[in-house]
Order: sequence, then structure tokens, then C-alpha cells
Amino acid sequence: MKPGIKKCDLSREYFFAEGCFITELSNTADEPQLSIARARVEAGVTTKWHHLKGTTERYVILEGTGIVEVGDLAPEAVSVGDVVIIPPEVRQRISNIGEDNLVFLAICSPRFEESNYFCID
Repeated sequence: MKPGIKKCDLSREYFFAEGCFITELSNTADEPQLSIARARVEAGVTTKWHHLKGTTERYVILEGTGIVEVGDLAPEAVSVGDVVIIPPEVRQRISNIGEDNLVFLAICSPRFEESNYFCID
């Protein structure tokens, strides 16, 4: 790994089948141990149930309010500054219960690869 700065380019945001918008901030084969994405869930939207094989995911809530469901835990409200920890193979989804976008970082270790993503719906 080399030192550097990766500039955020929100124009590269794309819609992911899970039901949210994703901007990859740092996700390359050169850094297999970690990836960081910006996720945006529009008001009133609940993402699809899914899990990641072999990957731990953490949500860091940056904007908005939501309800997160992880594994067998009771649904819980989340807001700015909260961190949600999602172990590998544990089902998850998040709902935007606010009137504005719900924005969070999705930090995956090892890095997110679409081949490890499994929709449960």
C-alpha cells in the first residue's frame, strides 16, 4: 500500500440492487483488507434483506435516521454517529424513517466484493 488521498466523487454514485445508492470511496484489490463505501437510502425506503459471506460490515451513520435490523436483534433506531456491527453471514437491512436521505459509511473487512453479497428476499 502506498500513501495517498482518494478524492470523493459523488458523480460516480450508482444504484445497487439492494435498494440504495452506493459511491465506492476505497475498494481496490491493492487493499484487500478493507473497503469503504458511502451508502444513501432515500426517505421511506427499506433495503432488501441480505448478508455478506466472509465479510464483516460496519455502518457508520453520517446523516438521517433509520431503523436497522441485524440478525436476531430487535429492530433498533439509529442516527448520526451510531455504528452498526454486522458479522459475516448475518442477515441485515436498514430503513430510512426520516424525511431526508439516510447516509452512512459501509466499512467492510475484508473488502466488499459483489460475489460475497447474497440477497435473501
